[in-house]
Amino acid sequence: MVKAQKMALVRGNVLIVGIDVAKKRHYARVYNQMKLDVVRPFHFHNTREGFYRLVSKIEEARNKEGAASVIIGVEPTGHYWKPLAWFLQEQGYQVVIVNPYHVKGSKEMVDNSQTKNDRKDAGIIAELVSEGKFLSCLLPEGVYAELRVLYVTRQQQVRQLHSALCRLEAILDEYFPELPGVFKSLLGLAARWVLRNCPFPEDVLKMGPEKLAEELKKASRHRVGKKRALALLSAAQESIGVREGVEGARIKLRACLDEIEFYQAQITSTEEAMARFLNETGLASYLLSIPGVGVVTAAGFLGEIGDPKNYRHYKQIQKLAGYNLTENKSGQRDRGPRTISKRGRPGLRNLLYQAALTLVAKNKEFKALYRHFLTRPVNPLKKKQALVAVALKLLRVMFGLISKKETYDPAKVLGEYRQKQLNQAA
Repeated sequence: MVKAQKMALVRGNVLIVGIDVAKKRHYARVYNQMKLDVVRPFHFHNTREGFYRLVSKIEEARNKEGAASVIIGVEPTGHYWKPLAWFLQEQGYQVVIVNPYHVKGSKEMVDNSQTKNDRKDAGIIAELVSEGKFLSCLLPEGVYAELRVLYVTRQQQVRQLHSALCRLEAILDEYFPELPGVFKSLLGLAARWVLRNCPFPEDVLKMGPEKLAEELKKASRHRVGKKRALALLSAAQESIGVREGVEGARIKLRACLDEIEFYQAQITSTEEAMARFLNETGLASYLLSIPGVGVVTAAGFLGEIGDPKNYRHYKQIQKLAGYNLTENKSGQRDRGPRTISKRGRPGLRNLLYQAALTLVAKNKEFKALYRHFLTRPVNPLKKKQALVAVALKLLRVMFGLISKKETYDPAKVLGEYRQKQLNQAA
């Protein structure tokens, strides 16, 4: 995780190390304050031996320059930089993050060329650090590291589940396109029984109405019966599904159902672990007191931001999520359209947006705020813009609750000024 800070020139007798991170081999350059190489640029492998080679080179350069301190800058490349960053922090070095956008934008400024290589990139990273264009590196620890891993894991599991559901729908679109119209959900008890036992029109027709109604009643715990059975039989009789390759499709469908059930069980297990670690933070009661915020949202929020004590103001988290506003104005245009930067953690940004969708439906205060954004006489927002505004409000509320150790208070959410606006509009 990175934390925004004001940029300032690195001053004093400081050694600056720029590292271009890769999967198996990293490249480093060590600069002094004059931006000159103290030792020859070198590479080192992504192993403990390679890491100690880096430390040896840094200390050699440090002794040569008589440097008082060392700042090591890395460009976060996927997940490859994390073991190196952890190792260097454990060795007592200050590790900072250089924005990949800055590295990319600085490439041609060095030699007026689009050339890209490890040596050049490591030098650019070191120069950016020397100019103060870096972000603090806050690696999550303890329970917050657990929540980070679990939230990312759940996101991956949900994507896999959606992928399996799409494959299931594709099979039915080909062989029994009328089936989804018979049931409200393909994951319901009755629908699952049909998919396991008579997934295709010919299977349904062989069973007959009485037996089908009886089996559906047992599978659904008496929630559906004869009426649904007749609807299913009618759909099977009128089906336009493909008649060839049915046995192969049957095997494919069963494998798909197995995969769906597997990921559902995995998601349940992950969410249970998220709830357990969320309670260990001591902040669960404050976040869960917000109507519409559940364990996944609360745990995911803390997993994405890490320890809240690392932040002094909610705007730091706003920037971390990429929800800080930007505008484009020049020439005759005094003020251009304002948009969010989207330069931050996409997981945190998506979490807040999805939570906003839930809150405008289930939370009285946030619903009123959403309607106000859409209908206010001055500068009304479009739906997505209003949802982003609600997401930002949620961020402020969540950060305020865990910072002050308070539970949700509807009166404080809107405040006197906003409540007055809403009353006037009513």
